[in-house]
Amino acid sequence: MIPLLHDFTGATVLVFGGGSVGARKARRFAREADVVVVSPTFADADFGGAERVRAAPDIDAVEEWIDGTDPALVVAATDDGDLNAAIEHAARDAGALVNRTDEHGERDPESVVVPATVRDGPVTVAISTGGTSPALSRYLRQRIEDDIDGAGEMARLTGELRAELQADEVDPERRRDAIRAVVRSGRVWKHLDSGRTKSRQAAEDVIADVTGDLQ
Repeated sequence: MIPLLHDFTGATVLVFGGGSVGARKARRFAREADVVVVSPTFADADFGGAERVRAAPDIDAVEEWIDGTDPALVVAATDDGDLNAAIEHAARDAGALVNRTDEHGERDPESVVVPATVRDGPVTVAISTGGTSPALSRYLRQRIEDDIDGAGEMARLTGELRAELQADEVDPERRRDAIRAVVRSGRVWKHLDSGRTKSRQAAEDVIADVTGDLQ
């Protein structure tokens, strides 16, 4: 499997299953997508503001639900393996991506594995074991959280500086060297918590040392 980032803004994600797993999936995708959760019962859990529809679709009704919502992604998170299989097949027939939560390890083509993620502003780090060990993914996520503290602000700062260097027509190779030097500068990282003025000045000093012509 090849990891990709997918923008679900404005898209619909259809989740079958109102247990703890369905709730976790709903919370994840509700950050961007319009999430609909279909289940006869719902766990006492946070569904992230997703729309919850109390219904018990059988195998024959799954296709109608998918046709009616036109989802970009379908999550099969029920405790019925046969129903999950029917959901998977119907999603594929409709051209939607599918995440089946009761399968682990190797997946069929067009399957989606939802990784554990760590976010800091525009920076996202995803950890996946291919569905073989969610516990390990969660453990690694917790270890990485502290390591990327401040990465979001660094991304915003270097994005601005890169655009300015490009506008100043700085040679591409020197521009890359300058931004790499900023990212690797302990002094810039140290000042990220001190406000944009100090961190930017530190970054400009680093760039000046590399380019020799930053005004």
